[in-house]
Amino acid sequence: MKVSAIAALVSAVLVTFGAVSAVGQAAGQPNPAGQPRPAGPAGQTKPATPAPQPAPAQQQPAPAQPAPTPAQPPPPFPAGAKIAFINPQRIFQESSDGKAALTRVQALTQKKQTENAQRQKALQDNQQKLQSSGGVMSDAARGQLEKEIEKQQLELQRFQQDAQAEVQELQNEVQNDFARKVQPLIDQLAKEKGLQLVFNAGDAGFAWVDPGLDLSAEIIKKLDVGKTATPPKP
Repeated sequence: MKVSAIAALVSAVLVTFGAVSAVGQAAGQPNPAGQPRPAGPAGQTKPATPAPQPAPAQQQPAPAQPAPTPAQPPPPFPAGAKIAFINPQRIFQESSDGKAALTRVQALTQKKQTENAQRQKALQDNQQKLQSSGGVMSDAARGQLEKEIEKQQLELQRFQQDAQAEVQELQNEVQNDFARKVQPLIDQLAKEKGLQLVFNAGDAGFAWVDPGLDLSAEIIKKLDVGKTATPPKP
């Protein structure tokens, strides 16, 4: 099984959990610099009409949650079997390494989204100031504010591009590092069990398969044992 195939499925997990969501695009800009402003009485700028807000949805009672099902032991590996499969997404989601990696990506994404929202708010505040007070400002003050808005717009665009690239870079690092850790464990289990073939459940398209052939739980156990093992004393 190729490392790149495992990395691709780990990437799908990151997207599913929203860890690599786009850092937010700029919010609607009511009156960017350089655009004509509607004039009100006495040449004052007419405030923008707020968009109608949808009625709040009625709160529905939360459905009753079923009692948790006790964890079942994994089915035994079929004696004499020469093939098996793994589920990289399950390994990533349930292993200590996978959870830690997902947390890293989510933390960086949240940090960038928070900074992006702050930059958007500062831009929108200046846009609102220009829209509401631009008509009574001096030409110099209005021109300075318009230049500041243009600068904020450019910096916001660059920040979003850089932030998205940084999150993507960390995602690639995480998924490739995880795949490099998993691949030797697959090789080890294949040799121990005398297997001739190990499928990737993420792209194998099984119609049915004996659940005992799933090596994912053993891979997770080996990953976690390696993570928590006490190093030998010097």
